[in-house]
Formats: sequence, C-alpha cells, structure tokens
Amino acid sequence: MSEELAIKAEKIEKRYKLYERNRDRVLDAFGLGGNKRFKYHYALNGVDFSVYKGETVGIIGTNGSGKSTLLKILTGVLTPTGGTVQVNGRISALLELGAGFNMDYNGIENIYLNGTMMGFTREEIDARMDDILSFADIGDYVYQPCKTYSSGMFVRLAFAVSINIDPEILIVDEALSVGDVFFQAKCYRKFEEFKEAGKTILFVSHDLSSVSRYCDRVYLLDKGEMLGYGSPKEIIDKYKQVLAAKADGGRTEIVEHKDQDVLEYGNGDARISDYYILDEKGNKTSAIVKGTEYTVHMRVRFKSDVPAPIFACSVKNVKGVEITGTNTFVSKTFSDSVKEGDEFEITFKQKMMLQGGEYLISLGCTGYDGGDLKVYHRLYDILGISVISDSDTVGFYDCESAITVTKK
Repeated sequence: MSEELAIKAEKIEKRYKLYERNRDRVLDAFGLGGNKRFKYHYALNGVDFSVYKGETVGIIGTNGSGKSTLLKILTGVLTPTGGTVQVNGRISALLELGAGFNMDYNGIENIYLNGTMMGFTREEIDARMDDILSFADIGDYVYQPCKTYSSGMFVRLAFAVSINIDPEILIVDEALSVGDVFFQAKCYRKFEEFKEAGKTILFVSHDLSSVSRYCDRVYLLDKGEMLGYGSPKEIIDKYKQVLAAKADGGRTEIVEHKDQDVLEYGNGDARISDYYILDEKGNKTSAIVKGTEYTVHMRVRFKSDVPAPIFACSVKNVKGVEITGTNTFVSKTFSDSVKEGDEFEITFKQKMMLQGGEYLISLGCTGYDGGDLKVYHRLYDILGISVISDSDTVGFYDCESAITVTKK
C-alpha cells in the first residue's frame, strides 16, 4: 500500500426532499405554494472517506445506512448535494450487475457495449474477450439475446465483464454472492488475485467474515453518518453494538472493561458473572491440546423476568473471523422462561479440532421477546485460547480424514 490516495471524499452530503402529498411535490416543482412543503432526508450527512492505492477498504452498516449512496457518488452515478470527491484511477464498479445492458442485444454485443461505456476501445475489449467468455462460462448462449437468459446466466456475464477489464480501482457491493457455489468460489479467487496484485479495492458486504478476511481497514456507516473507521475487528465489534441497539430499541448499554480489551454490552436484564475454560482433566486453562475435549463455562444471573433466554458461545480467530459457535436455541437444550434472581451455570463441552494457533471466545445471553431479538448481555473476545498441535492440516479445522493410498 502506498501513501498516495486513490479515493478521497470530504464532507459528502446527499439530501432528498420528502413530501407528504404528491400535490406538494408538483407545487414545489413549479415554485408555487409559498411555504416550504417538504422536509429534508439526509442519505449522507458530512461523510469523510479515504482509500489509499493498494489498500482494501470495507464499508459496513445496516440497510439504509447510506452505503450504496456513497458508492454511487464515488462512481459518478449520483451527484452529491455537498462536499467534494476525488478519484485517481479507472474504476470498475460491481454495484447493480447488468446496469447498462441492452436486453435485446446478445451477450457479445453487450460486452462491447459495456466495455465502451467503461472507456475501452474495441481493440482493448477484443484482447479481454477470451477471459470474459471463459469466466462467464455460459457457452453458446452468449450469442443469444440477453432477454432469453436465466437470472443466473445474466449475472455471470455481467460479473465477468466487470471483473475482467483490469481496473485500477475495484468497487464491489454485495456482488460476490451471485450464482451457484462454484461461480462464487471463482469470484472470490478473482477478488484475491486483485488483492495480491496490489489493486485498490473498496468492498461493501454484510458478510462480516469476508470483510474481516480481506480488508485492511473498515468504515462504519449508520443513518448517513460515519461512526468511525479502524481495523476490521474493532469496527465489526462496533457494528455489532449498533445491531444490538437497533434490535433492542436503542436500549443497549456499552461498557468497556478498564483492565482488558473486552467489549461488553447488553440491556442489563442479565449478567454473565463468571467464565472459564476447563481441559479434559478438569483443570482451568487457556491452552488446549488439539484432539482433546474441553469445556467452556459461564454463569448467568438474571435481573429481570426473561422469556426463554438463549445462551451462546462462539470462537473467532485473531483477525475476527467467526469460525464456529453454537447456542441453546439451535441445539434445543433450553427453552424455559426465567425469573428475576435466577442463576444458571452453562457449559459447552466440545472436542478441539481447530488448527494450532490463537483464538478468542465470545459469550452471550440473548433471546426473543415478541418476535424481537433482545441482547441481555454479551462479552466479546472474553477468553483467549491457545490450541497446541503437532499435526495441522489445511484450513480452520481438522476433519479427521483417514487417507489411504493403494497401488494398482
């Protein structure tokens, strides 16, 4: 990553007029009616944003937070109401796959149409044609009108055009989840090629594991305002606070421990008062030998009556990627309502099959009340665990394969 900026946006604002009646919209359009008959809605309000060349930056936020609006401004699809935007480099944006396609044209004609719209000459498109057709892999359908395509074939072609033009800046908005599982894997491999080649990437997704895996920095948007930026782990944890607050009607309280870097929050109806790990011999520990059993313990005391609380335990790696986890709802082990003052000891007994390394355990007590998710108490990254192994395999965990090789 260089110190040269690829994208810089300062004090970006995008506002829309909201009218109570269509009649007011018409009067305002003609400058009639005197008094203001609308109120402003800010899709973005004073947003600062920067991406350095060679950097992979994520943007996360709930629906309606302003992510798509920001991307459309960065790509020139929308004009901001206020602020300035500077982009240094040719952009390929995977925003609305297929935007600009003519459904009466066949696939080949649409490749030339879209390539021309992106600023390529016919000769440059010709040089990339084989890669585009190979990536799309829709066979002779490429010679048929796009209106005859299935939705899967259409997005494959649209993605192939956008991803194979060798841009300096790639902007991806939830586009890596198109098509079947094999095409998705191909999309992610291409994405990794871009990253390894030092391309500048702006990545917007609700898939927090992918954000954590690929991004160098992450921005958090909420209700048109930038809540902060930082490492993927830091901002993803902050995003989970936002989600919990929305689910609980804004009642979630956030409490930071002073003696360790642990995120703690909840509405106060329950409290996780104790937590520890036991090895297979029943000793408290933070180190587990791969292949052995271990138990995660937590004690929860309730400060209010709660209908059917859910007790949860999850494991992340040090980059913040959630690897595995379970809870009493999915395991169908507890569904009782509890009373104020009740206290429970919860244990999660598991076999350690993660690869050797360092991991973090998070604990939680949540539940549903009237169909709404309530977060009573969560402790993120509260326990560290070291997995000791002398026989690691590939990936996150060991599937205990029995391999045989027989000469014929």
